Amino acid sequence: MTDRNSRLAALRAAMAERILVFDGAMGTTLQQLGLFEADFRGARFGDHSCDLAGNHDILSLTKPEVIREVHARFLEAGADLITTNTFNATAISQADYETHHAARELNEASARIARQEADWFTAATPTKPRFVIGALGPTNHTASISPNVNDPAYRDVSFDDLRLAYADAVAGLVDGGADVIMIETVFDTLNAKAAIAAVLEYREAHDIDLPVMVSGTITDRSGRTLSGQTPEAFWISIAHAKPLAVGLNCALGIAEMRPHIIELARSADVAVSCHPNAGLPNELGEYTEGPDTMAAAMAELAVGGTFNFVGGCCGTTEDHIVALAAAVEGIAPRVIAPGAPHTRLSGLEPMAITPESLLVNVGERTNVTGSAAFAKLILGGDFDAAVAVARDQVDNGAQIIDVNMDEGMLDSEAAITRFLNLIATEPDISRVPVMIDSSKWSVIEAGLKCVQGKPVVNSISLKEGEAPFLHQAPAATGPPLS
Repeated sequence: MTDRNSRLAALRAAMAERILVFDGAMGTTLQQLGLFEADFRGARFGDHSCDLAGNHDILSLTKPEVIREVHARFLEAGADLITTNTFNATAISQADYETHHAARELNEASARIARQEADWFTAATPTKPRFVIGALGPTNHTASISPNVNDPAYRDVSFDDLRLAYADAVAGLVDGGADVIMIETVFDTLNAKAAIAAVLEYREAHDIDLPVMVSGTITDRSGRTLSGQTPEAFWISIAHAKPLAVGLNCALGIAEMRPHIIELARSADVAVSCHPNAGLPNELGEYTEGPDTMAAAMAELAVGGTFNFVGGCCGTTEDHIVALAAAVEGIAPRVIAPGAPHTRLSGLEPMAITPESLLVNVGERTNVTGSAAFAKLILGGDFDAAVAVARDQVDNGAQIIDVNMDEGMLDSEAAITRFLNLIATEPDISRVPVMIDSSKWSVIEAGLKCVQGKPVVNSISLKEGEAPFLHQAPAATGPPLS
């Protein structure tokens, strides 16, 4: 199957028939090979200015045969889908190794290696087609959390920085032959939303069928991502992408991940994927959960109708994939049922507006046009006191926080960015959704780039004409921002 549309048709047909199996861990598999600095440098980077050992993505250029062998091992083990060796292949992450200039090439080369292996195995067994998933990792920066303890509003990466880096990676992955883009190991949903914008932008610009999968990571037993969202809130935040599948991977073994993947499956009205680690790492950083233990736990959940895709993350080997493929064979995939047509919003936690809860309490004291006291705080630069106003509103029952910075004496874009960045670091405030309130599209857009949850936009209208409205409405609800 060399035609992209034919492959995607085959993928969707296979999803309807059975639970599909992903590969295991690329990173920990490569770590076990005992590669040296010279392997990472190769001839291409022999005179590179800094060490490259540990930059596994660069091996797609310097040791492609090693990456090819890892893919082959997982395909032989029974994987239907293999993920590209591109977890850190964005310019943002590659900057640590001073190889950011090679990011697009890395993605294209990695996808091409995976494509060739998948096609070879498909040709050998045509009744079991193999597919290539282009991996977009989270980067080593976060758009929702400040790295400076003295300035919680500071960010060392912006939404647009991320979107542009992801756009470069997406182009390389598609050029190399990836069938689907998977935004994986999401610890900050705002990063993921930037990646989604890049995928949607590419899809629109090239008019192609480019499915996207999104997989979050619950960082500990609290049941939240690193940036604080619950699984349901995470799903609501990224549902506008209309993903082929949503899921969880990394950080936890299947025993610890179990309640969180069940919660996600109950919430989502798309396919669900699950790629746990081989248990939790021990004091030496080793993953010790055996294939049979992991496979048995996954099979139990599969029988309960939890999954459409299964696979392994850190520490999982080809033996894990063999056991997993055998364990889910013959189990029907999760039935995808449409969700109830309610308005769903999210901060760190989910919010649904249903026929039983039509009265919604919106806190409007964080609005410079409606509160003279709040306007005085913002104009005076007292953002700490302004944040306290937001906290007081939530403490007193506000279910949504209305934020408006439309004041002639303000740089409204800068003010809304700083304020939203500040409240994003306050869990007792950011647990509720935000209403981004402005008469200026540029301010709304600036606000949307700061919010990891699903907010309300208030407001856009037809008063400026039909053309601006037709741009703003879809941009606010999902497709890429300017």
